[in-house]
Amino acid sequence: MSPAEQNQQKRSARNGWLLSAPALTLLFLAASGPLLIVLVYSFLTPGQYGNVVWKFSLDGWIGILFSRDIFDGTMNLADAHLTIFWRSVKLSLMTTALTFALGFPTAWFIATRPPAQRAMWLFLITIPFWTNLLIRTFAINEVIRNEGLMNTVLINIGLISEPIRLINTDTAVFIGMAYVYLPLMVLPLFAAIDRFDMKLLEAGYDLYASRMQVLRHVILPIVKPGIVAGSILVFVPSLGAYVTPRVLGGGKNMMIGNFIELQFGQGRNWPLGAALSMALLLIVMAALLVYVRASTKGSNPHG
Repeated sequence: MSPAEQNQQKRSARNGWLLSAPALTLLFLAASGPLLIVLVYSFLTPGQYGNVVWKFSLDGWIGILFSRDIFDGTMNLADAHLTIFWRSVKLSLMTTALTFALGFPTAWFIATRPPAQRAMWLFLITIPFWTNLLIRTFAINEVIRNEGLMNTVLINIGLISEPIRLINTDTAVFIGMAYVYLPLMVLPLFAAIDRFDMKLLEAGYDLYASRMQVLRHVILPIVKPGIVAGSILVFVPSLGAYVTPRVLGGGKNMMIGNFIELQFGQGRNWPLGAALSMALLLIVMAALLVYVRASTKGSNPHG
């Protein structure tokens, strides 16, 4: 490469950075700045009536797993905190699994329709995004509550004699999150299946493979990037969900998001809330790293 071409390449790179500088600055101020404040708060001492005292302390991070006895000051395992963490991870994984079980055949159905019909089906899938999350949560609440649509229909047709009580349970939160986040699973799966070469199915059947073998060894490996992307898009927001557990769980079945809000509100323990927020961020980052690793491995033909 000649010196003139090298100078031109450096000039183009410099101009690119200058053009992206406003966006990078806004991203830093709007995203990284508040996160840094939360990180600093997690290492401070809680104030008596909220806020923080500017004195270094690790109590916020220790409080994630341990609680201090108010009488003798001994440290005990924070069973309630661990229960909330476990409930959040469990419900998020269950939500991801259910949305995949429902989303995969839905995405396959849409991808195998004639091109003129796919736009209509995708339009129907995206309609829920037109409505506020809170409204969608209240909608599913009207379906599964004691006097809701589901119980009314089941009682009228004689399948049950009294309402199935789902509200204020983990099951209600699970159903609500699956309903809310299902489109986030369908769309990445559709994008992956839409690029799938259907001739591979014919090749598999010509080699006397069963339907299950074709699914396991042909379809799933090829659409794996869509599966991973959809799983991340569902798992991450469901892990930090606040509205759905609050409405359908009734405040009794808290998840991490509700627990963090409690610390900044009634709990008045801002360092613990900040430490919980950063712990949630670390979990999300770990999930994203798994996604990047799986995507890179899936796109590497020699992997």
